[in-house]
Amino acid sequence: MTDNLELEKTLWQAADKLRNNMDAAEYKHVVLGLIFLKYISDAFDELYEQLKATENETGADPEDKDEYTAERVFYVPPSARWKWLQGRAKLPTIGKDIDEAMDAIEKDNPTLKGVLPKDYARPALDKQRLGELIDLIGSITLSKGKGKDVLGFVFEYFLGQFADAEGKKGGQFYTPQSIVRILVDMLAPEPEKRVYDGACGSGGMFVQSERFIEMHEHRKGKISIFGQESNPTTYKLAKMNLAIRGIDAKIELGDTLMNDKFPELKVDYVIANPPFNVSDYNINKAETYKWKYGVPPTGNANYAWLQLFISKLAPYGTAGVVLANGSMSSEIATEGQIRKELIENDLVDCMVSLPPQLFYNTQIPACLWFLARNKDGNTKLRNRNNEILFIDARELGTMISRKQKELSEKDIAKISDTYHNWRSKEKFESDYKDIAGFCKSANIQDVRKNNYILTPGRYIDFTAVAEDGVAFTEKMQTLTATLTAQIQKANELDEIIKLNLSKIGYEL
Repeated sequence: MTDNLELEKTLWQAADKLRNNMDAAEYKHVVLGLIFLKYISDAFDELYEQLKATENETGADPEDKDEYTAERVFYVPPSARWKWLQGRAKLPTIGKDIDEAMDAIEKDNPTLKGVLPKDYARPALDKQRLGELIDLIGSITLSKGKGKDVLGFVFEYFLGQFADAEGKKGGQFYTPQSIVRILVDMLAPEPEKRVYDGACGSGGMFVQSERFIEMHEHRKGKISIFGQESNPTTYKLAKMNLAIRGIDAKIELGDTLMNDKFPELKVDYVIANPPFNVSDYNINKAETYKWKYGVPPTGNANYAWLQLFISKLAPYGTAGVVLANGSMSSEIATEGQIRKELIENDLVDCMVSLPPQLFYNTQIPACLWFLARNKDGNTKLRNRNNEILFIDARELGTMISRKQKELSEKDIAKISDTYHNWRSKEKFESDYKDIAGFCKSANIQDVRKNNYILTPGRYIDFTAVAEDGVAFTEKMQTLTATLTAQIQKANELDEIIKLNLSKIGYEL
């Protein structure tokens, strides 16, 4: 959550009122396209004013496109600038004006070609409401230099709200922020490294990675980002989401499993939430190096995704992947054998069971797979060769709506700190301890005994101890004894009542 949450909520409520009868999936592009237009226009205006102020001294031309390209700012032609469009917001031609503005921006900025929505002139779109929406978005103006940041947060917040409104379909483009946070906090991407997501949706994993770097290293743009997305509409959202954050990324459109656009790429981090349990998929069987641990079954893509991501890892690379819980124990076709190979090759680092109701699109229980190459050879990390950390986080999280749960900052810290205490060489051995009911460090012999099943509940000791130091099993025994005594007393009382009633001649 951001400091501007109240602003975001207010804007969403106002924008949602203007939706009228329009479907959320359709309205999403109307709103997000305008927020993006406002963002690039604000960024342009800021640099334009700077160039104009120094025009006489430097000879810089405020209308020279090259001046903006040099500063990684999109050039916005006069007829596409927000002030000009907002001045025409009440005109019946505003839809046509916006479409022409989007065309002009794409023409002057090749990286945005084919990305921006251009269907504002359609008769079904109420032009009066469109004008009101422009005025609403035009109100997002804070202190100088802060407006663009706020627009970035608003864009991301709206993505989440639209995902919620669309339900099942919403999950195709948006991963809930708390899940992204766990992945990013546990992988802890470092500057000057490469990050990849082969199912990148609207780019949320990358936004959080950049934010992590900025928060911990106080600098931006120092990680190289690569992504691929198969859905053309979602691909456009990703391009806009990253552009509005000022994140330079190589995002490609296409089916990752069948047509990998980065076949030779090796990265330091993979962060991904691929679609769960997809049955109608194909792989490029010619890329045998990707299916090194076994050809995944035709009926489920989970193990195709896992192996694809492993193939992308550099010698000391790590991956965090969201999958359905079934992936931890499935024996369907080749899945059990592939999982065995991954474990025996010491690629599995940590498994996390997540709470239910975290996702917009599915009630399927989910888990996190953390994979690592050369676990025993990374000088920055403790040697956890042939060990796996199991974390059961199913009891964490707070309901934020009737159907939605969210992991709090405290929850996220509890999970990621446990992992880092277990993994980091900078910590002392005593810093990590198995916690009954929550985490367990198991060796490969334990996993073999459990037939290579990776469900945390198989390993974690649930003879937990409460805060008062009393084991739950002991508490249950005490509770059972108390209940038994109460039942006995109730039976005795019943007998006394019957006896007294019989004395006065009353038959039960």
